[in-house]
Amino acid sequence: MSELIMERIAENLSRLRLSKIEETLSFIADEAEAKDQSYLGFLDRLLQEEVTAKEERRVRTAMKIAGLPFEKTIEEYDFGFHDSLDKRWVMNLFDLDLIERHENVIFLGPPGVGKTHLATALAIKACYSGLSIYFTTMSDLVGKLRKDAEASRIGRGRSYYKSALVVVDEVGYMPIDREEAHLFFQFVSNRYERASTIITSNKSFSEWEEMFGDPVIATAILDRLLHHCRVINIKGNSYRMKGYKEKNNT
Repeated sequence: MSELIMERIAENLSRLRLSKIEETLSFIADEAEAKDQSYLGFLDRLLQEEVTAKEERRVRTAMKIAGLPFEKTIEEYDFGFHDSLDKRWVMNLFDLDLIERHENVIFLGPPGVGKTHLATALAIKACYSGLSIYFTTMSDLVGKLRKDAEASRIGRGRSYYKSALVVVDEVGYMPIDREEAHLFFQFVSNRYERASTIITSNKSFSEWEEMFGDPVIATAILDRLLHHCRVINIKGNSYRMKGYKEKNNT
């Protein structure tokens, strides 16, 4: 391929913002020529490279905006560390049919068993599937809900209301007052049967009454969350403590 033609192609690719094709054109062209590849095969390879790159940028941007605490996939989760956890039951979540059905997921268990890891991995899978996601801790969420209430707006246009999947992490780690409990109830009610919510908590359901400080509110919240819900109860020791003990030989 002549240098003049390559320059003209590169200029047009730049104008069309096809950066991945511009970056890989020479290499793929040389490879196609060496393998005597058809024109359609060559074009197909170029377009696939560009689509893959654009999709990866979309996912990276979406995950950054969503506020994910880290990037961990389900493949990185150590199922062997928790023998009592039903791997098949967990893996069924990653079919993502629960989001289509507007079902919720609640991960229960003590600190360090991987609740946040599983919730984040599920959100990442949803993001790669083109679904909108949002991650927040309970503490940050009630802070946002309080600000919305003070400004006399419900905030339905915000990501923590409208996203197809919202993860609320660390429910029960920090105390909340009665007003915040009411705000959380409104949040749950607004998403009820409209979109999926993932909850992670170190508190059993029997402790939610004390956590929210109001048995009526606690019951109403659980009623809506559990109506269409899959509950994963993870028992066992902290994976972080396992790593610490191995590192320090204790």
